[in-house]
Amino acid sequence: MDQRLLFWARAVKRRRRSRLPTLWFFTDESRNPLASIAQLPRSCAGVVFRHDAAPNRAALAAQAAKLCKSRRISMVIAGDARLAARLKIGFHLRAGRWPDFVRPRGPITSSAHTAAEARRARRAGAAIVFVSPAFATTSHPNAPALGPARWRNLARHAAPCAYALGGITGANIRRLNAQGAAAITSLTTDN
Repeated sequence: MDQRLLFWARAVKRRRRSRLPTLWFFTDESRNPLASIAQLPRSCAGVVFRHDAAPNRAALAAQAAKLCKSRRISMVIAGDARLAARLKIGFHLRAGRWPDFVRPRGPITSSAHTAAEARRARRAGAAIVFVSPAFATTSHPNAPALGPARWRNLARHAAPCAYALGGITGANIRRLNAQGAAAITSLTTDN
């Protein structure tokens, strides 16, 4: 795990005094997320569980939710509101869109790659909008990075809850002046 990123997240959490986590771990289907979740800092972390195509998605999500609850870490499920409702946790919208009529309990987060998606996410009730990709990322190698100036411009549409996602490290997060951040590789224990 990127210790500089963890240090930054703790400092932002102390300054903001928000109940929402300042640092979110996005799970990656190529890795089992449980070891990384076990290492996340309790004081400021959250988990966005994706694993859309995993054959054991529901069981793995249940394990991750149990671990998060035991460690007092927020968790949201991406793309499956019924699973989120069943696990009694939050939900992650994609591009600010609700996939069905189920409304789970817990925090609502969303991704946004355009100004329209950021505004839609806010109207949908997202407490956090992950604006991406801030920087070049290995998980989406062909996606053009926004860079600091374009990220800040797009983040204005998601204000006051724009978090940075995409290529986030402890070395580059300060360039964005973000309220929070999310990462995959920088928060994975096997990197």
